Amino acid sequence: MEKFLTLTSTVVPLPIENVDTDQIIPARFLKATDKNGFGDNLFADWRYNKDGSPKADFVLNNPVYSGTVLVAGKNFGSGSSREHAAWAIDGYGFKVVVSSFFADIFQNNALNNGVLPVVVSAEFLADIFASVTADATSTLTIDLENQTVTNNATGKSETFVINPYKKECLLNGLDDIDYLLSKKAMIEAYEAAR
Repeated sequence: MEKFLTLTSTVVPLPIENVDTDQIIPARFLKATDKNGFGDNLFADWRYNKDGSPKADFVLNNPVYSGTVLVAGKNFGSGSSREHAAWAIDGYGFKVVVSSFFADIFQNNALNNGVLPVVVSAEFLADIFASVTADATSTLTIDLENQTVTNNATGKSETFVINPYKKECLLNGLDDIDYLLSKKAMIEAYEAAR
């Protein structure tokens, strides 16, 4: 995985509440067992017409919005536990998803796949949406080391919570296997001493 330290980016606003994993990646795309191509089908039913043409009114098809941060409404990632939802978010190019609430399983799947879910207050989320509505070029800065997110348009900032183990993994660009391998010498020394 890529190391995550600090990211400043424009954002893609999705002010919709209760976005479930079937809306993130519809079930018909779950046949694949590797991560390739899932980003192409992110929000497929909202993003494309039945003939495959892009829906002009969906935010991912609007050239005004871009960036590696998705800002979503409350209760993002609810529903089934499909890891493919995190694969689709990552495959599209999002490094961070900001919301006022995430489903636990989605949050863990995101972290396991190098996507940082940032929980902010409802008020701060509204502040971000207002800034992006006023100016699509406004940015957020996410500082993982200090666990802060800053709305650069207003200067307002909030701290966020993250599991310390997952924080260490993201800061060092390690998945669970890489983390274990990074401790190989310690494990071998422990085993030799037994």
